Amino acid sequence: MEETPFIEAPDESALSRRELLKRGAVAGIGVTALAGLSVDTASAGARRSAVDTVRWVSPRGSLEVMDDYNLVVPTVMGYFKPLNINVKMSPGDASGNLPQVAAGQHDMGYASPGVLTASVEAGVPVTSIWEMIPSQVFDFVLPAGSKIKHPRQLRGKTIALYNIGWKAIVDPMLAEVGLNPKTVKYREFGPQWNQAVALKLADAGLSWEGLRAQLEGTAAFFGSGNAGLSFLIGSQWGSKGPSNSYQVRTSDLDNPAKVDVYTRLLAGSVMGFEFCRVNPRAAAQIVYEQYPGMQKVITPQVAVDSIMQLASLYATSRRLPPHQYGYHYPNAWAKYLNTVYQLGQTKTKVPVAKVLSNSLVKPANAKADRARARRDAAKFKLSAAFKKTVLPKGLPL
Repeated sequence: MEETPFIEAPDESALSRRELLKRGAVAGIGVTALAGLSVDTASAGARRSAVDTVRWVSPRGSLEVMDDYNLVVPTVMGYFKPLNINVKMSPGDASGNLPQVAAGQHDMGYASPGVLTASVEAGVPVTSIWEMIPSQVFDFVLPAGSKIKHPRQLRGKTIALYNIGWKAIVDPMLAEVGLNPKTVKYREFGPQWNQAVALKLADAGLSWEGLRAQLEGTAAFFGSGNAGLSFLIGSQWGSKGPSNSYQVRTSDLDNPAKVDVYTRLLAGSVMGFEFCRVNPRAAAQIVYEQYPGMQKVITPQVAVDSIMQLASLYATSRRLPPHQYGYHYPNAWAKYLNTVYQLGQTKTKVPVAKVLSNSLVKPANAKADRARARRDAAKFKLSAAFKKTVLPKGLPL
């Protein structure tokens, strides 16, 4: 942590954009290509003959985040081995990479609803099969001292984004609170978009749960006088929109063999969720130990805070009827699709059935060996560093 270049910055509030982009990658947690790693169950000793490989691509430029613990934990714990699944994880380019999924370069994407919807309307043959968070995962991050208390107050303000493609994420959030997206200004900052907010080069920026904890944990490194970032948390100001989901080629859903492969992968994911539900600190430790780059940026406590923010949202559909991980709520999607149509993000009102399928949800949940995951989590031995961590309050699992 001491190696961050932000500690001795003389006057970062006056940095130009050129100077800003030369600074370190702390503010780009979750997107920067820290180390294009591939988490592969084969390398974890879980491979055997006739293993089916699923090539999964992240919506972020880095795998060094807590967000994907539901794939990392079962990889490390060997849960994919009896399922005969090999998960090959790759960083993306912040676009969602759905055309590459459709073209066969990847098997499964994890794009945002805006990217998914626009892609489907544009003829990209992909379908969402697994709703990771059937509620709002996105937030707005604000600089220290901001007087903004609600998204409606963003009228006339500048919002920092990684790239302009993220406008498709933010516009529906603003419309949901009655704010015309045309009344805000968007500005691209690349992987340093959060740093731009901290340095007050923008009034707000897009953030999300999990990343929020990491930004809070590294706020002190954004420069003298700029610590103490604040957030408008999407799930707290009433946003009901869906969030990122897993997508596959639509044609694969007509192939029983492919459906079986994805069902087995998702069953392993359910085991990752259940492991974390029993022992969040253990899940955080497992992910943290896989990524040396992450260890240089966040502490074990920040890792725990981050995974808890994510796990609470991932478990939403487990807590609500039909009590199944991965379930898409069609009514919520219908409202979202109507919103993006009214905003002009889509030229037509895309039917819900053309965007998503719940056909794999029940089989995947049924196939998961939850009991094994729970046993393993209960007996997992924490390291000395993670024994010192505490679970944040008020986040149900």
